[in-house]
Amino acid sequence: MNKPFLRPESGRLRAARAAFLRRAARIVQFGIAATCVALPLAAFAPAAHAERADNDKPLNIEADNMTYDDLKQVNIFTGHVVATKGTIIIRADRVDVTQDPQGYQYATGTSTGGNLSYFRQKRDGLDEYIEGNAVRIDYDGKQDLTTLTTRAVVRRLVGLTTIQDEVHGSVITYDGQKDFYTAKAGPDVAGPGNPTGRVRAMLAPRNGGAAPLTGAPATLTPSNKMQGTQQP
Repeated sequence: MNKPFLRPESGRLRAARAAFLRRAARIVQFGIAATCVALPLAAFAPAAHAERADNDKPLNIEADNMTYDDLKQVNIFTGHVVATKGTIIIRADRVDVTQDPQGYQYATGTSTGGNLSYFRQKRDGLDEYIEGNAVRIDYDGKQDLTTLTTRAVVRRLVGLTTIQDEVHGSVITYDGQKDFYTAKAGPDVAGPGNPTGRVRAMLAPRNGGAAPLTGAPATLTPSNKMQGTQQP
């Protein structure tokens, strides 16, 4: 049997096929991400990263007290703790610090009562900072990953004074290497107008200027629709 004759693809056809595959890959990737987090934010602002030099800086800590647990290999600082590492600042009632065999450092800040722990880090090459508050803040020096847990809020600041973006959630993670955010809802952020503790975000328009966020928060109500489908 003679084999069918296949006409070679033209350059235009190959380009169209490649573009289609790229679009399909992006759609699949978005679909996966949307099922993993409550509110993924690829970045609040133009592409940038956390300050690159922070990883090479020493970790300096001030506190009222310090103890060392030899069994767990952890330094425990308590009382008005201030930890700094380059542009990174962590303030909390208590900070636990560990270090792995490769020299990467990890810090966990916790606060009690009505106090919240505080985190701030400069963005690389920009006069912008990422800061946040939460009951617990975990900093992973190996991955440059910060996780804020319970009553969490993260803000992007311009020049340390103007808030450009602000996100509230139960758990918020900030990946300094990829400049990627995720936020999850939870009952600890529930309140009037937000009975289920959904994620809230205030994002300034990207018009090239820094404009403070002064608008009142929107009242959130539960929805009975998901992706356009009526739920029973």
